[in-house]
Amino acid sequence: MQGRLSPLVNGRIQAFPWDCWQTEFVIAQQHQFGLMEWTLDQELLYDNPLLTSAGQAEINNLCRKHSIEVASLTGDCFMQSPFWKAESLERDVLEQDFIAVARACSAVGISMIVVPLVDNGRLETLAQEDVLISFLQEKVNLFESLGVKIVFESDFTPDNLARFIDRLDPKFFGVNYDIGNSASLGMNPIEEIEAYGHRIINVHIKDRLLGGTTVPLGTGNADFDAVFSALARRGYSGNYILQTARAIDGEHTKVLCEYRNMASGWITHYGA
Repeated sequence: MQGRLSPLVNGRIQAFPWDCWQTEFVIAQQHQFGLMEWTLDQELLYDNPLLTSAGQAEINNLCRKHSIEVASLTGDCFMQSPFWKAESLERDVLEQDFIAVARACSAVGISMIVVPLVDNGRLETLAQEDVLISFLQEKVNLFESLGVKIVFESDFTPDNLARFIDRLDPKFFGVNYDIGNSASLGMNPIEEIEAYGHRIINVHIKDRLLGGTTVPLGTGNADFDAVFSALARRGYSGNYILQTARAIDGEHTKVLCEYRNMASGWITHYGA
């Protein structure tokens, strides 16, 4: 996850690293990380290099120069300002933001946009769900032309998430499975992956305490053996993104390499 190789931004575990985003490409290559998920906030949205033509050119150049693929984007901006909860005039503006982000992603080869339906972005009513789905279905042709898929992270129960994602065409929409979030909610990963595992196309690796915050891998309530074995049985072959706890001593690169080795061990052991 972008930012994990950079110092904390205003003490936040996750935020766009404005001061050193280019340096992350260099560090990633030095430590054999070949995959990055972009982080996008609502604040200064159109100043983010992803949303500017000069920035897009620089991103593409850095990807080529340092052999990095930016395959996905985590749209924290949508969680921070969800159009499906806004009134009509504000909703129109936020929907245009969504389209602008989709076009920007296409310009740099990002093929998955993760929409977090959690925290401020969580779906609280069927009306909100209908607003979201109606907009996305109307834009299917646009997403197809841009070559992007919309991927949902949700706090729904397994059955409810299966119901939700079944309303959308699997050709254009899928599920982002967040191991830590599910652990925090007390979900059973076997039940989750049995319910909608066929729609999972991106996975966030992290650990969280039950009802609590993100903690170092292996110290929380995530059952990594159950998760990776279940994903393997489902034949999952997509990306894994480290959305892990930050280093308490500032050695963010060192701890990320340790987490990468832990995750690789689980993936290799279970063939996930």
